[in-house]
Amino acid sequence: MHEARMPGAAATGAALLLGVAAVQWLSALPPSTWSAFPALLVLWASVRWPRLRLPALVLLGAGWAIWRGAVALDLRLPRDLEQRDFDAIGTLSGLPQVRSDATRFVFDVDHATLDGRPVPLHGHVRLSWYDDAPVLPACSRWQLHVRLRRPRGLLNPGGFDGERSALEKRIAATGYVRADGTNRLLAPGHCVDGIRDRVSRGIAARVHDPHDAALLQAFSIGDTRGLDQDDWEVARANGVPHLIAISGFHVGVAALFGVGLVRLLYLLWPGLALRLPRLPAQAAAALLAAGLYGALAGFGLPTVRTLLMIVVVALARCSRRAIGGAQTLGLALIAMLLADPLAVLSAGFWLSFVGVAFLMLCLQARSHGLRGFLHELSAGQLVMTVALLPLTLWFFGEASLIGALSNLVAVPFVSFVVVPCVLLGVLLLLLAPVAATPVLKLAGFFAHAQWWLLERMAAWPGAHWYLPEVGPWALLLATVGALWLFAPRGLPLRPLGLLLFLPLVWPVVRLPAAGGFQAWVLDVGQGLSVVVRTRHHALVYDAGARYPSGFDLGEAVVLPALHALDVARLDLLIASHGDNDHAGGIPAVAAAFPHAVRYASEPGRIPLPTKPCRAGQAWRWDGVVIRVLSPGPQTGGKRNDRSCVLAVDGAGGRLLLTGDISSRVEPAVASAVGDARSTVLVVPHHGSRYSSAPRFIAAIAPRLALVSAGWHNRFGHPHPLVLQRYAEAGVPLLDTATRGAIEIDAAPTAEPAAVVTWRQRHPRYWRE
Repeated sequence: MHEARMPGAAATGAALLLGVAAVQWLSALPPSTWSAFPALLVLWASVRWPRLRLPALVLLGAGWAIWRGAVALDLRLPRDLEQRDFDAIGTLSGLPQVRSDATRFVFDVDHATLDGRPVPLHGHVRLSWYDDAPVLPACSRWQLHVRLRRPRGLLNPGGFDGERSALEKRIAATGYVRADGTNRLLAPGHCVDGIRDRVSRGIAARVHDPHDAALLQAFSIGDTRGLDQDDWEVARANGVPHLIAISGFHVGVAALFGVGLVRLLYLLWPGLALRLPRLPAQAAAALLAAGLYGALAGFGLPTVRTLLMIVVVALARCSRRAIGGAQTLGLALIAMLLADPLAVLSAGFWLSFVGVAFLMLCLQARSHGLRGFLHELSAGQLVMTVALLPLTLWFFGEASLIGALSNLVAVPFVSFVVVPCVLLGVLLLLLAPVAATPVLKLAGFFAHAQWWLLERMAAWPGAHWYLPEVGPWALLLATVGALWLFAPRGLPLRPLGLLLFLPLVWPVVRLPAAGGFQAWVLDVGQGLSVVVRTRHHALVYDAGARYPSGFDLGEAVVLPALHALDVARLDLLIASHGDNDHAGGIPAVAAAFPHAVRYASEPGRIPLPTKPCRAGQAWRWDGVVIRVLSPGPQTGGKRNDRSCVLAVDGAGGRLLLTGDISSRVEPAVASAVGDARSTVLVVPHHGSRYSSAPRFIAAIAPRLALVSAGWHNRFGHPHPLVLQRYAEAGVPLLDTATRGAIEIDAAPTAEPAAVVTWRQRHPRYWRE
C-alpha cells in the first residue's frame, strides 16, 4: 500500500480557502473555543489517516476564520459606549482625505478615556473633522475629543455593505472630532505614509493639470484622493479600476526594474559574479524593489498578492529549486489566508487570485517573441473579462462589455509607458527633485492621452451593463462555465460552457401579477426613498439626500437598487417636497432615467424641469391605481405640509406614502384615502412627534407602519411618543435603521402583503 502524498500548495490553498469562505455565510459565529478543538482533532486525524488531509484543511481554515473573525468583532466599540464622547490618543493611519465639508481619516487609537476613566478601545477608528479642520500630516500623533459609534452601514438591494468592509479593515468605531480645546498635535511622526504624502504633493506641484496629477498620484502610489465619482464611472465603464489604484502588474514592473538594475551592474562589473551568483542577486533585487514599491503604494491587496508571489519565486531561485505557477499562486494564497483570513471579504481578493488562476489555467504559450506576447496579451484580456464577469457582477452589480477592448489598449500602455515613466519621476522626486519635473510632465501627458480615450470609450453602448442581483448558484455555475469555456484543448464541447452563464445573464425575475404591486422602502439613512413596481411599470418616490461632500444617495443607493431589482424603465419620479433628505438624490436618478416623468410638490426647489404634484392626479397601471391625495388647493402652512402624498391601491392592499406631513394635514389626508382596506403606512416625517396623531392612526388603521430614519439620528426619529401611539393602536412598526431596506409584496389576493427586511433576508455575522 502506497502512503498518500501530501496535498500540493494549490490544493492546500484551495482547501483552506473553502473553509475560510464558508464561514462568511454564517449569520452568527460559534464560540471560538468550539472551532479550536475540532480543528486540532481533525488535524491529528489527518496525520493518522492521510486521506483526510484535504477535509482537515477545510475545517482548519474554517476554525481559523472563526477565531480571527471573533477577535475582529471584539475590537468594536462596546454597545453601551455608543454616542459618547471620548478623549483618545493615537496616530493617523493612511492619507487623510480633505473635502470641502470635512477632513476624513483613519485614527489608530492607543489609549482612550471616558470621563477620565480608561475604556477598552484600541485599533482603527474612522473619523471626520468638520468646521475648519487643521492640516493633518500623515503619521502625526494627536490627542482628540471624539464622539463614536459602532460601524454601521446602509443595507439595500445591490448596495455596498459598509459593515463587511469595516470588519475587513478592522474598523472598531466611526465618528467625528468634537470642537474642544483639548484637541492638539502631540508629535509630527515619521512613516511610509509620510513619504507617500510628500510624493503626492510633489506630483501636484509639478503637474499643472489637477486631473492629470490625480491620475499620476493613483498610478504611482495608489493615492486616489484626487479622483471623483465621474472618474470612477469612466473606469468602471472600461473595466479598468484595477489599473487606477496600483495593480499587481505595477509591482511586477517594479520587480523587473530591480532585476534590470542588477543585470546592468553585472554587465558593468563581470567580476562580481565570482563573489555573488547572479540569480540570487536578481531575486533579492526584485524582492527589494517590489517590497519598497508595495510599501510606497500602501500595500493594497493586489499589491500584497503579487509581492507574496515574488517572495515565493525569489526564495525558490535562491535555493535553486524549480517552482511552477500554480504552486507559486498556491503558496501566496496560503500566506494570505494565514496572515489575514478576513481578506476574503474584499472584492480585490477574489478578483486578484481568481483572475491570476484563470490566466494560469487557460493560457498556454503557443509561440514566442512578439507574436507570442501579442497573443497572450489579447487572449488574456478576453479570459479576464469573461472569467471575472460573474465576480464583477456579484460585487459591483455591473460589468463592462467593452472591458476586453479597453484593457487591450490600456493595460500595455499604462503598464509599459505610463507607470515606468511616473515611477522614474517618483524616484527622481525623492533623489533629485529638480530633474523630476520634465519626467512627471511627460507622464502626465501620457496619462491625459490615455484618459481621453477611455472617456470616449465609456460612452459606447455596453460600457455599463447592469443585471439583477446575482445569486450564489448563478455565480458558481457561471464560474464553472468559464473554466469549461477556456479549458485547454482536449476537453470536449467547450462552447457549451456558455450555457452555464444563462442563469447569470438571464435570471428569473419575480414580477407582480396584474392587480398586485411590489414596493421597497430603501435604507437611505435620515431621509426617504421608495420604489414601487407593478407588472410593467415603476416609480420612485423621493431619492434620499445629497451631501456637501458630494456623496449622493440617489447615486449610491437608489440607482444600484433599481438595477439589482431589474427596473430597466422608470415611468414616474416624484419628489414629495424639496427638502434635501427627500429630493437631494433626484437629479442623479433623473440623469439615469431621463424619460421618467418628474413631479414635485415644490417644483421650484428641484433643479430640473418638474411638473407640479397636486391632489386628484392619478395613474392606472396593470390594475393598480396610484392617486395623489395632497397637497390640495387649500394646503398651506409649512413646506413639510405641502408634501406630495400618494396612495398606491392594489387588489390586495394599499401603500400610503406621506412624505413629511404633520398632524395639521393628516385629517385631510385621512378623509381623502377613501375606502378601508389593508394598508401599509410609511409613517409621516420619519416618526416626528408632531406627526402620526392618534386620530390619524385610528382613521387609517394600518396593518403595518414603516419608518425611514437614520441610525442614532440627531433628530431622535422615531420619537418615543410616536412609537407609543402605534403600540397602543396595536400597529406593528418596522424601521429601516434597524432592519435595512423593507420589501412589501402586495399580491392581488385577500392575503396580507408579505413583508421582508433586508437584514432578515441576508443575515451575516458582521452585521449589527
